[in-house]
Amino acid sequence: MMNIRFLFALALTGLLMGVVAASDRAHPRSTGASTRLGSASHLTNEAEREASYWIAKAQNTLSEKLQQSAKLNANGNAKNIIFFLGDGMSIHTVTATRNLMGDSANQVSFEKFPYFGLSKTYCVDRQVADSACTATAYLGGVKANYGTIGVNAKVKRHDCTTGQNPDNFVDSIAKWAQDAGKDTGLVTTARVTHASPGGMYAHTANRDWENDAAVFSKSGCSAKSNVDIARQLVEWNVGKNLKVVMGGGRRNFINTTVNDEEGLPGKRTDGRNLIQDWLKDKETNNQQAAYVWSKKGLSLVDLDKTEYLLGLFANSHCPYNGDLERSNYKLVKPSLTEMTEAAIKVLQKNKNGYFLFVEGARIDMAHHDTRARKSLEDTVEFSRAIERAREMTSEEDTLIVVTSDHSHTMTINGYPYRDSAITGLSDSLGADGLPFTILSYANGPGFSSTYNEQTGRSEITAEQTENVRFEYPATVPLDSETHGGDDVGVFASGPFAQYFSGNYEQSNIPAMMARALNIGPYANI
Repeated sequence: MMNIRFLFALALTGLLMGVVAASDRAHPRSTGASTRLGSASHLTNEAEREASYWIAKAQNTLSEKLQQSAKLNANGNAKNIIFFLGDGMSIHTVTATRNLMGDSANQVSFEKFPYFGLSKTYCVDRQVADSACTATAYLGGVKANYGTIGVNAKVKRHDCTTGQNPDNFVDSIAKWAQDAGKDTGLVTTARVTHASPGGMYAHTANRDWENDAAVFSKSGCSAKSNVDIARQLVEWNVGKNLKVVMGGGRRNFINTTVNDEEGLPGKRTDGRNLIQDWLKDKETNNQQAAYVWSKKGLSLVDLDKTEYLLGLFANSHCPYNGDLERSNYKLVKPSLTEMTEAAIKVLQKNKNGYFLFVEGARIDMAHHDTRARKSLEDTVEFSRAIERAREMTSEEDTLIVVTSDHSHTMTINGYPYRDSAITGLSDSLGADGLPFTILSYANGPGFSSTYNEQTGRSEITAEQTENVRFEYPATVPLDSETHGGDDVGVFASGPFAQYFSGNYEQSNIPAMMARALNIGPYANI
């Protein structure tokens, strides 16, 4: 009887296995592909086949964690903070960058930091944030409305009146640091008047008010009563007291009738030359100041003797780092790493310490164009700048925090083989028999690469994806891909780095940094 039952069970098991196998063939999406391209990829690291490899790796990580815990706050408060912002650097972006660097098991420099958390990026009035309201959160500690910088949520975008009221202004950690006798600076690959760097010093109802002409053209407001962001940088206390300002954006400092050093016109209509005004202010106060517009000019500055450094290296935004590497631009334009290194050399002279904000801005801009390869290239350079900063500073007295303002809609998909290039095609075909890319977007200009009105989904070749200007597929047609609303990573190394673990509001970040420095409203808590 037992033998009959056993045979019956064995037959039933075989039948069920056959049904499952048939189901898999009928529904290939259950394995993630309708058709595999080529043969299975070979594992490049043979040691990974052994369980002992992963056990040893875990033991090493655990040992590092124990050593880090023993060192916590051994030296009291932090003296310096370098705050790195990868604009639009989603978790997916970081993951894809690992593969671009060589393999999914790689780590970008800041992933090696001992503490990691997640921050919630929404605005007061939007589920998906922009770079303005988030700058107010991660630099000022207050959530604000979409499109506004350095003001509370009582101010709506374009509000010419409420945005002028100082009672609605939000102070940034740059002000808290300056009040505590620390030096401050900012470095960005965007215009220095753009939304993210603007969070250091500006108070405005519209992120687009980068120059006087934009105040009226963007919102119909008076440029006399609504001071533009460039003027705030040069004239208002926090901006004028920044010891280092480097990035792009010359056009917002000079008039339309004036050409900059590269022959490109300005945007201002008030006749002002704010670069000259900045230099005159420093001369009046007997301060050693330097203005530079090129890599060569920066190399000639004696950073040990310079108190104030203004570097405007482009009429608008600085070049993408990949374009910098592929062209002669690298001979005339400094990289993010080079700007960061120069900024630290200027700021480190203050015995009371410093606060430095560094933004890898063009990660975001490439995503908006669905040009994923360019975004990942800029993330590699962003990682390189962080690594250089950690080399130049001590983990004993310098807290380095790395995060993003918001995410993007790029995803990684398709079950590609381990050694497949992240910027290329998946190793399988869609149900329509056409290849698809490993990276894709929920919306954006890449829609035109994805669909054809006559034939449906367009065929994409491997050669197309090798072009750095290739626009990756998108589901919804938009001129510019949108941000994503998911949480972003926060990585920390140095004194009080453990504060940045867990999941929290983005507006908590400056509070934790201020506590580490023991400055501002969060001192002595």
